Amino acid sequence: MKKPRIFINMHYMELGGAERALLGLLNALDTNRVDVDLFINQHTGEFMPLIPKKINLLPEQKGYNAIERPMKQIVKEGQWQIAVARLRSKLAYKKYKKKKGITSDASATHYVMDSVIGLLPSLHYLGEYDLAISFLDPPHIVQDKVLAKKRIEWIHTDFGIMNLDYDRLMPRWAANDYIASISPDITVSFLKAFPLLKDKIIVIENILSPELIRKQSCLLDVNSEMPSCGLKLLSIGRYTYQKNFENIPEMARLMIDMGYKDFQWFIIGYGNSESIVDNMRKFGVEDHITILGKKENPYPYIKASDIYVQPSRYEGKSISVREAQILCKPVVITRYPTSGSQVMDGVDGVICGMDNGSVARAIVDLARDKEKQMKIIDYLSTHDYGNEAEVEKIYKLVGLN
Repeated sequence: MKKPRIFINMHYMELGGAERALLGLLNALDTNRVDVDLFINQHTGEFMPLIPKKINLLPEQKGYNAIERPMKQIVKEGQWQIAVARLRSKLAYKKYKKKKGITSDASATHYVMDSVIGLLPSLHYLGEYDLAISFLDPPHIVQDKVLAKKRIEWIHTDFGIMNLDYDRLMPRWAANDYIASISPDITVSFLKAFPLLKDKIIVIENILSPELIRKQSCLLDVNSEMPSCGLKLLSIGRYTYQKNFENIPEMARLMIDMGYKDFQWFIIGYGNSESIVDNMRKFGVEDHITILGKKENPYPYIKASDIYVQPSRYEGKSISVREAQILCKPVVITRYPTSGSQVMDGVDGVICGMDNGSVARAIVDLARDKEKQMKIIDYLSTHDYGNEAEVEKIYKLVGLN
């Protein structure tokens, strides 16, 4: 019997939750049962070397590799048509935001792809696939450039709470055969905004291997970067509005004002850290916060921490939170709309209010309550957070039992 063919599209392989989720899926897929072609728009990012050898990584292609790289760079390479298209999409996007009177929106990538998709070469030469997966929104490449019997798009964040250009997004999402939500809460939130897509959405959680995470947590000695300093807090994520890291300095100041001074807050991630650094100076907490930057393997740092903190404004289902739980670390997360799918408050972590004072108070209370910490750790150590069986849902979509 011929093995089903699966095509997977991803933007790049930077240090991010969606990228780690993709690695979990790739490692879980059994290539004795399915053939997998992975098409990455631009072959960049620290996770590129971690793509399993069993996966067929397709070559990078001109055009696709110009969708998100700096304009000056792609113009120098002669890809000026895509540069012009991107500029036009930027102007259209600004016009839309001005018309709606909003300052932020999650539709920007759709504007870009609507402008450039017609300039990209077809991928039909690869033949027909049984399933084509767009692992990160938007789904244009999988829908317009790939031959497939079925198409599925993953949603990794809470689109239900964002400002969205529904008229632009709805036709694209409706064109999928399936939409994969990473948690039941994400599904509920998404369907409040897009109730007409009820028959298309299915839950396929991010696939994590506790065994692999525990092994990788032992590969590095990070004591030189995270020396003994009292309580060790850790947060991981891109330096974006979503993650809310620019407010960590004020949270740290509030902890000090509450009388808790013996701590160090470590931050792993990438992006523009200027606002974080500025606020560290503003609140006088330079000695209490350490920005570690990018880390290909964050697990030794999680292992070396005492409490993991996710102060996000919104999340889909944070992979870093789940990884911290797998490594038996108490977690403190904010009460974003999908927090209940991540943490059982007081059982395997703590959920607190969204304001800076509530985060600071939750950390201080947990740090001082050693009995509660041990209760959470005991629960985490006996609970199985592995979900490799989620891959069976993919096999079902391609006709395998």
